[in-house]
Amino acid sequence: MNTLSKNKLTILGIESSCDETGAAIFHTDQGLLSNELYSQIAQHAHSGGVIPERASREHMEKIITIVDQALTKASITLASVDVIAVTHKPGLPGALTIGVSYAKALAYAANKPIIGIDHLEGHMFSACIENDVKFPFVALTASGGHSSLYLVHDYGSYELLGSTLDDAAGEAFDKVAKLMHLPYPGGPVIERLAQEVNFQDFFAYPRTNMKNFNFSFSGLKTAILYHLIQQKAYDPETKQFLKSDDIAFQQQVASSLLVCMGDIFEEKLRRVFTTYPEIQSFCFVGGVACNKYLRSRLTSTCNQFKKQLHFPSFKLCTDNAGMIAFVGHFKAQQKLFSDLSLKIF
Repeated sequence: MNTLSKNKLTILGIESSCDETGAAIFHTDQGLLSNELYSQIAQHAHSGGVIPERASREHMEKIITIVDQALTKASITLASVDVIAVTHKPGLPGALTIGVSYAKALAYAANKPIIGIDHLEGHMFSACIENDVKFPFVALTASGGHSSLYLVHDYGSYELLGSTLDDAAGEAFDKVAKLMHLPYPGGPVIERLAQEVNFQDFFAYPRTNMKNFNFSFSGLKTAILYHLIQQKAYDPETKQFLKSDDIAFQQQVASSLLVCMGDIFEEKLRRVFTTYPEIQSFCFVGGVACNKYLRSRLTSTCNQFKKQLHFPSFKLCTDNAGMIAFVGHFKAQQKLFSDLSLKIF
């Protein structure tokens, strides 16, 4: 198949799996016409992570406005939409319920077909929106909630090679940042501190679960916690970071964490390319794919194996409705519709 150009369709995508409220319009010929997003980072920053109940309330307050903005930006009305695609798994139950309920209400009121979309499938194909990705390809999806490897044969045809057994990559960044009382989300600040010391490996944290395609970052996070306690940098009783004024130490921890993460990702990719030599392309997707250091490491690996490499633009790396609308488009072409009994999970 390897094509999206069959019937000309306009898709409204809605995303509300976690703490981003998104709506987007995708058209067969014109591509992504809008991709509107309301981020809740500021609302959750003080807690160092997403508060599910607050995330749901924010979705309730913003979803109508964001959908209206997506339609306006695309210069269309709901009447011009052919299909409504909405994230229905995985994610926070309350957050998903808001998006699915609103999408079903729109579909019923406007007599439009609806399609439930797997959030991870959205990430998996996000690099295809802006790039001519050759099949079969391998996708590494990495964010605060997931770290997975997929072998993708075609649009809608893929197999899971490995996934996170505990903490995801982005979650490890956030939790280590929280231990050191650094801002949320942790990924950007970890990368900035590591860059200041030229991405050196000072502490040789353990490279966990390197012999298969699964990921495990809980042990890495725990090793860093014990290291901070040993260095008298963290008090587990008061949960206080005791070296807030020691920038050099923070840089070393951040850099060692990031280099360790790079080693793990690089080894997984090498193992995939060796096991599946027919793979033509690699896509690094999800929020962690915004990390320029990790992009550089994986670029080198792809060059060594002579594989094509694709990243989504930064706006398509984080949770967004553009990728949901895109997946909704090829599912609509295949007539894989849901109905108004669509549930979360």
